[in-house]
Amino acid sequence: MTDAIAAERATQEPVLSVSVDYDAGDADDGMIASARAFTADFLAAAPAVGREPVPRERVDMARLVVSELVTNAVRHAPGPCRLLLELFEHVLDISVYDRAEASPVPRGHDPGRVGQHGVEIVVAVCESVRVEPQHPTGKRVRARLSLLGSG
Repeated sequence: MTDAIAAERATQEPVLSVSVDYDAGDADDGMIASARAFTADFLAAAPAVGREPVPRERVDMARLVVSELVTNAVRHAPGPCRLLLELFEHVLDISVYDRAEASPVPRGHDPGRVGQHGVEIVVAVCESVRVEPQHPTGKRVRARLSLLGSG
């Protein structure tokens, strides 16, 4: 057990990271579109820190994941939320902090259902998705997305 704890603490530092806070009142002012653009701009800066440009399809996938996670926070959590992007060598960690304590739950596959597929999408395209309680209230939803192109 000690080895597992030591390994968790020895995780590498991100090459680049940035966060932005959104007020609950921003939802009507294009907050989700802003979060998608923020993500694309962040990934466009990757060459500035000595790494290869992120493939366009991976940028689009990151924008999709951010859109779904921020939408979930806007719809189901009171108050502000924070988007944190952490760029590692081959992955992007996307975290959304909000003030709701309940974890998002993927619903069963239902092609007839309109909407409410966000968590399903995130789980399907990401390497991992974790929900971490934040104290005194709230949570962090962390999704890890590979930045390696599909071909």
